[in-house]
Amino acid sequence: MNQTYLIAVVDDDLHIRNLVEAYLRKEGYRTVGLGTAEEGWDMWRTNPPDMWVLDIMLPGMDGFELCRRIRAEAEVPIIMISAKDSEVDKILGLELGSDDYMVKPFSPRELVARIKRQLSRWYKFSHAEIVPRLAAASPELSNGRLQLLLEERRVFWNGEEVDMTNKEFEMLRVFAEHPNRAFTRDELLSSVWGDDYFGSDRAVDHLIKRLRKKVEQLPIEAIWGHGYRMRTDGEESSI
Repeated sequence: MNQTYLIAVVDDDLHIRNLVEAYLRKEGYRTVGLGTAEEGWDMWRTNPPDMWVLDIMLPGMDGFELCRRIRAEAEVPIIMISAKDSEVDKILGLELGSDDYMVKPFSPRELVARIKRQLSRWYKFSHAEIVPRLAAASPELSNGRLQLLLEERRVFWNGEEVDMTNKEFEMLRVFAEHPNRAFTRDELLSSVWGDDYFGSDRAVDHLIKRLRKKVEQLPIEAIWGHGYRMRTDGEESSI
């Protein structure tokens, strides 16, 4: 099924871009090479790819900003590549929503292996894994002003629909299925990202920040030193 995937490679180094594209095409993927984040953002708006290989250091808009913009709208897989190998840069990339981070110079074969892994996880998450959960679930979950239509994967707040990405929807599903239960970050990572996720648990904080931005009165509260819970929708939280 490789040929069905279109992968965008965004890097201002033409040699690296051509090398990565050559290895990907050899594996049967379709590719497009872009030299700037602005070109990447235009492509996202007109012909969104199935996956991104995204350099951080780019002229104009950097890779961090492009990653943030894409992740605000969708959960398409993103692998960031960079000459920066500091822990701070890796954590920032993961917090902004990238699924993996590779430091230059890297092995093109290893990059291809990681791309295959991310696409496999994304395909299973977006398609195959939804069916068995829905089969046993009620078609609707409600918590006060919050309503989730599971079969349609739609979210409503106070009767108005709110657009959600796959991971945002899954996070809300976990909380709505267990109102007032306290979850650790590790439990939320396992439930939403899967047991094989190896990134920072700060990804949970970033996803919840996105949810709060979309629904300011969402009753998710932090439990310091533990994680998060969504209380039964009612009075405003004091936290």
